[in-house]
Amino acid sequence: MNLHTAGHRKGVVAAPHHHAAEAGRAILGEGGNALEAMVAMAACIAAVYPHMTHIGGDGFWVVREPNRKVRAIMAPGPAGSLATPELYRRHDMIPSRGPLAALTVPGAIGGWMQALEAAKIYRGRLPLDLLLGPAIGHARDGYKVTRSQAQLSRDKLAELKDVPGFASTFLVDNKPPDEGVTLKQSMLAMTLDQLARAGLKDFYRGDVAREMAVDLEEIGCPVTRDDLARYEARIAEPLSVTIPAGTLYNAPPPTQGLASLIILALFDRLNVRQGESFEHVHGIIEATKRAFRVRDRVVTDPDHLPHPLARYLEDAFLAEEAGKIDLKRAAAWPAPPDKGDTIWMGAADASGMVVSYIQSIYWEFGSGVVLPKTGVLMQNRGSSFSLDPKALNALAPGRRPFHTLNPALAVLRDGRVMAYGTMGGDGQPQSQAAVFSRHVLFGQKLEQALDAPRWLLGRTWGSTETNLRVESRLDGETIDRLLSVGHDVEVLDEAYSDTMGHAGAVVLHPNNTLEGGHDPRADGGAAGV
Repeated sequence: MNLHTAGHRKGVVAAPHHHAAEAGRAILGEGGNALEAMVAMAACIAAVYPHMTHIGGDGFWVVREPNRKVRAIMAPGPAGSLATPELYRRHDMIPSRGPLAALTVPGAIGGWMQALEAAKIYRGRLPLDLLLGPAIGHARDGYKVTRSQAQLSRDKLAELKDVPGFASTFLVDNKPPDEGVTLKQSMLAMTLDQLARAGLKDFYRGDVAREMAVDLEEIGCPVTRDDLARYEARIAEPLSVTIPAGTLYNAPPPTQGLASLIILALFDRLNVRQGESFEHVHGIIEATKRAFRVRDRVVTDPDHLPHPLARYLEDAFLAEEAGKIDLKRAAAWPAPPDKGDTIWMGAADASGMVVSYIQSIYWEFGSGVVLPKTGVLMQNRGSSFSLDPKALNALAPGRRPFHTLNPALAVLRDGRVMAYGTMGGDGQPQSQAAVFSRHVLFGQKLEQALDAPRWLLGRTWGSTETNLRVESRLDGETIDRLLSVGHDVEVLDEAYSDTMGHAGAVVLHPNNTLEGGHDPRADGGAAGV
C-alpha cells in the first residue's frame, strides 16, 4: 500500500492499516461514496488493528458535504446507568482496566448508522454485507499481527492478561503473539455478519444487544441493555475558526477539538515565516500550552459546559492569548496530561464529499474486556471521569466523558478541502498543527509534511512523561535552541516514533483531483480510484 497517492478522480482514502485502506478503496471502486467507504474502513480496522480501535469504542466525524455544508457526527457513549460513584467507593480513581473500566456505552456503531443515513442523501446505496464484508473476512479467516500490536501486547501483558476475554482473544498460549502471527476474531466475525443481515440497529436494540447485555452483567460491567437501547449518535455543528489560509473545523465537546483550533489560530497570529525553524516548533509548542489550559478548564459533556465556548475562538480572546506567548522563552509546564489510543482515517470522493473520522477505544486494547458471545472489545473511555463530584468531568450515569478524539477538516481559500488527523491523546492537536502548518502554511508536499520529524508535549501511549519529546531527526540546532529557552527536551532514540501518533490526510483539489497520504510510522497508507 502506498503511503501517498495523488491525481485520482473518483475517490481517495487514508488509513493506518493497509487492509482498511484497501477496504475503503474497494467501496469507492464499487461506486460508493466517501461515507460508505469510511464505514467499511471503520469496520475493517477493528478486525485487523484491534489494539488501536474496535466496535466497542466511540467515534467522531467531521464531514464536508457536496453542498459545501460541514457537519459533525458525534458518537460518544455515555456512562452506564449502574456507573455511580458508589460503585467505585472502594477505589481512589476509576480503574483503567477490567470490568469496572468498561463503564460507557460503545458509540461508534451509532455513528456508522448516522453516516449511512447521510450517505443515502448522496446516492449511497451499497448494502451492509458489502460494506462489512472485508471486516468479516479478516476477523473470520485471520489477520497478521502488526509490529505495534505485538509490541503493545508485550508491554501491557501484566495489566491485561487476567482481564475477562483478553487472553483467549489476543494471546497465543497465554503469551503475546509475535509480529506476523495470524490471529482470528471469530466471535467478532459472527457479530459483524449478524449486523450485516439484521442492520446496525441490532447492536443496540436486537440480538447483538441482548447477548452483549448478558455478558456485561455476568462480567460486572455497569452498562445495561436499557443503556444500549437508549443510545443514539447525533448530528452537531462543528466548531470553527477562520485564519487567512481558510476556515478550520473540528468536533465540539466532549472532544478536545477546541484545543486543536486554538493552537492553529494562535500560531497563525505569531507570524512565523519559515517552516522547520525554531520559531515554527517553539511557536506551536507554546500555543499548545495556552490551548491546553483552556481545554482543561472548560471542555466536558456538552450538557454540562460551564459556559458557551464560542468566546475562546473570537478574535479578541485569541489576540490576547497570542500576546502572552514569548518567542524567546518557554512558559511553565506541565499542565494536567492524558493518555490516548486511537485511529484517524480520511476519505474523499468526486462529488466533493470529504470525511475526517476518529474511532477509539481510549488506551491500547481499551478496558481489555472482550465480551465472549459477541467478541466486542470494550473501551475504557470512562476511566477519564473523576470520582470527585466537584470536578469538571465528574462521574454520573448518562454523562459523556471527556474525549481526546478530534477529527480535523479545513476549507482553504485556494479551493482545497483537507481532512486530517492523528491518534495519540495530547499529541493529537500537536500533530494536527505540525502537519497543517507544514503543508498549508509553509507549502511542503503532503508526504513530506507527514514524514517530517515531530514532537510531543504531554503524555500519551501510557507514558508517565510530561516533558517535550522530539524525534531524533529533528534539526540539532532547533533542539539546542529549544533547550536554551527553557524547554525540558528529551530526544527519543527513534527517528520515527509511535509516540508521535499516526497522522494522515486527504485533499480535494479545486480541479477535482484527489490526494491522500498516511504516516510512515503506521502500518497503513493511502489508496485511490
